Amino acid sequence: MQFIEYKGVFYRLLHPRLTILLITQCPNGRVNVMPASWNMPISEEPPTIGVAVYRETYTYQCLNYHPEATINVPNIDSVDLVYKLGSVSGKDVDKVREFRLELVPSDVVKVPTWKGAIAVYETRVMNRLDVGESTLFVFEVLKVKVRPGIADEWGFDFGKVNIPLHGAGRVFHRVEARKLFARR
Repeated sequence: MQFIEYKGVFYRLLHPRLTILLITQCPNGRVNVMPASWNMPISEEPPTIGVAVYRETYTYQCLNYHPEATINVPNIDSVDLVYKLGSVSGKDVDKVREFRLELVPSDVVKVPTWKGAIAVYETRVMNRLDVGESTLFVFEVLKVKVRPGIADEWGFDFGKVNIPLHGAGRVFHRVEARKLFARR
């Protein structure tokens, strides 16, 4: 089999990817919400998650002001909201008020949690790495919460809930409900 050179945007072959809502505390007292599909677990000990943030964003300013965040996993039913949240800047729009997001206090960090999330990670910035136009923020996971009855030791039960996987632009995908176990 032969390969040909891919002419599309390089990262599209690494998608679809889970889109999370990164909630931050900002210098003007406002809370900001940014969808991010460039995220990944990094380490188990300590438990860490990496999220790439473009340095021109309001979220970048907010993380430099207050180094805590909540990483909120939305349900697939929130895909329109996720897209809209990523279509405006928190510099210009109070996203919490504009999109009527209901926030609740977190248990460990000062940054609130989105009440509509199906899972939440309470985190603090542990490290950062500038790469090109973005900064990879490494968040130490302080607490993980999930809605009852939708996850087991293997993760989410996709027969009960689904997550938005971002493809490109307005395109999102969902996960097939059945599990496939690899042979030993």
